[in-house]
Amino acid sequence: MKFKYLVLISILIVAFGVWWGKSKNDPLVIQITNGQLRGKDHDEYYSYESIPYAETPSGKLRFEAPQPYVRKWHEVFDASVPPKPCMQWDQFQDKPDKLTGIEDCLTVNIYKPKTGKSNYPVMVYLHGGCFMFGDVNFYHPNYLMENGNIILVKVVYRLGPLGFLSTEDEVISGNFGLKDQRLALKWLQENIAQFGGDPKKIMLTGFSAGGASTHLQMLHTQSKGVIKTAVSFSGVALNPWVINRNARENAFKLAAVMKCPKTENSLEIKKCLQQKPAEDIVSSVKHFQNIGYNPFTTFGPVVEHEKAPQAFLTQHPRDIIKSGNFNHIPYLAAVTAEDGGYNAAELLQINPKTGQEYIYLLNDHWPDLAAKNLFLNNFKDHPVEYAKALREKYMGDKKFSVENYLELQKMYTDVLFKDGLVETLQLHSQHSKTPIFSYVYDNPADESAGVALSGRKDIKFGTNHLDDLSLIMHYPIRSAPRPDEKIISKKFIDMLVNFVETEKLAFGDCEFEKNNADNGDGVKILWIGKDKCKTIVE
Repeated sequence: MKFKYLVLISILIVAFGVWWGKSKNDPLVIQITNGQLRGKDHDEYYSYESIPYAETPSGKLRFEAPQPYVRKWHEVFDASVPPKPCMQWDQFQDKPDKLTGIEDCLTVNIYKPKTGKSNYPVMVYLHGGCFMFGDVNFYHPNYLMENGNIILVKVVYRLGPLGFLSTEDEVISGNFGLKDQRLALKWLQENIAQFGGDPKKIMLTGFSAGGASTHLQMLHTQSKGVIKTAVSFSGVALNPWVINRNARENAFKLAAVMKCPKTENSLEIKKCLQQKPAEDIVSSVKHFQNIGYNPFTTFGPVVEHEKAPQAFLTQHPRDIIKSGNFNHIPYLAAVTAEDGGYNAAELLQINPKTGQEYIYLLNDHWPDLAAKNLFLNNFKDHPVEYAKALREKYMGDKKFSVENYLELQKMYTDVLFKDGLVETLQLHSQHSKTPIFSYVYDNPADESAGVALSGRKDIKFGTNHLDDLSLIMHYPIRSAPRPDEKIISKKFIDMLVNFVETEKLAFGDCEFEKNNADNGDGVKILWIGKDKCKTIVE
């Protein structure tokens, strides 16, 4: 009997050894603090998806800073399943009900080349979507994985009212989506080495709202020692749609829409909304919009109350930069030549009530619509007067029409993207101790955001929102890359890899010029065209 037990124990030991050996040598099996997880093998890379970094932010955890995910796995966690997006009212849902996503969504998603290197630099990506919507599954990693020299990490964070509702006091502080991002970065700092990444070479990047988030994370002192370099594509913290000045008003309006009994008491609002279905809260976004998905950011970052618990942002980004109290790291902020195709192109859709394009409504309702849809309320004390001045500057005596659309798109580009970028470069050049760089990309895709938003192919939209980023990670609404775009794609990716590795910046043979305090009359921006690039001064 004793002999039988010894044989059984020996068999179990051998079996465990075989299993352990396979697990130890299997690149799909990763050991982290929570236990083991198993990823998925693709042709050119491994993926490890849907890894939780925070507890489900529902119930009493809704409208609170995220709680770290500390549970242990007793079985191997299945990391081969694509991530679910956070619950959202998604602009690109082609139906009246735009609700999609789930509340249990806070995950990191890691993509590793199969080139067998060690200590890969790491590119962390924060998706766009106006802080209101977005799905990391749309940003495909193939281009980066073909390069074979960098690990990509995509972060899922809370959006819309669930991520950014704020009563501008200590009760519902806001910025929960930004706090999610901060916790995800901490998770990566502790765990990315297990996936073959170098925790000392983390580059934070983001597009649009993700670009603005990247800038905000860089301005937060807790990012010191966590991120080495940062890149914002088509979004910085000083764009007018980023910092919301009427968050409290929107919170009270949402409470009224949700039929909360006491709609002017922050604590009662919080208790009420924590018990409401998340689907109903997110669907309320439709009550805040006028033409299509405008204004496109109704719930976004705020300057929090100075006594807010676990506050992320208690000063305006402009004041933080001027103070010099932020993470001084090499920073690249970029735009496309006609970024304003988002969201101007949506005005070319047909208004079912009139049979004409929505753009014609601007002729009779411009001051009010511009104040809201260009977010003039967020940075001007007299937004209606400023709206009138903008119309005169960009349109002159012309009426808003399809024929004059490009003048409107130019206005959207400048007000929503370019002006904030230039101010960001100017302020950082005066107050940053590290190099600050910029580029403008000017080489239109055959079909991109303008076509997708308008449904029209008869208008030349120029180089729109996404045209550069979609050459780094493929995005489904753009056309297939042309031969010239494939060359540019490789240069962009090499540029990013070298930036995190060396902190130096070049696009092919074109060197970026640093923006420093002695810039003189303007800031230096690298203009990137189809087959050449040059430094321009703004």
